[in-house]
Amino acid sequence: MIEEPRILQLPKFLDDRGNLSVIEELKEIPFKIERTYWIYDVPGGEMRGGHAYKENQEFIVAMSGSFDVHLDDGIKKQTFHLNRSYYGLYVPKGLWREMDNFSTNSLALVLSSTKYDVNDYIRDYDEFKTWKDENK
Repeated sequence: MIEEPRILQLPKFLDDRGNLSVIEELKEIPFKIERTYWIYDVPGGEMRGGHAYKENQEFIVAMSGSFDVHLDDGIKKQTFHLNRSYYGLYVPKGLWREMDNFSTNSLALVLSSTKYDVNDYIRDYDEFKTWKDENK
């Protein structure tokens, strides 16, 4: 079964002193967290991503500001606008991804299902399309 990318709402605990949300592996997100990184100070007009993962899954949250995540399965393309810290985008493995339209002072938190492995990346779109055809 191929999983679909989707927006997941995180628990939100309201408090007069400030709100709190939480992400727990295998609870709010469908994988064990092996790596965490964040993207920030992206200059206007720049894009991040431009690759696919063969095995890695991700969960992306706009901790501050906003940005767009473009996903492509080789046939269908979807764009998700992230702008709330209590929503995140689940990105299954095997999708081409690009991120752009970063607002000033935006901060993207990315939780990954695998440790960094350069061999998991597909960085050429034509190679990605060939890989998708071979792995149907």
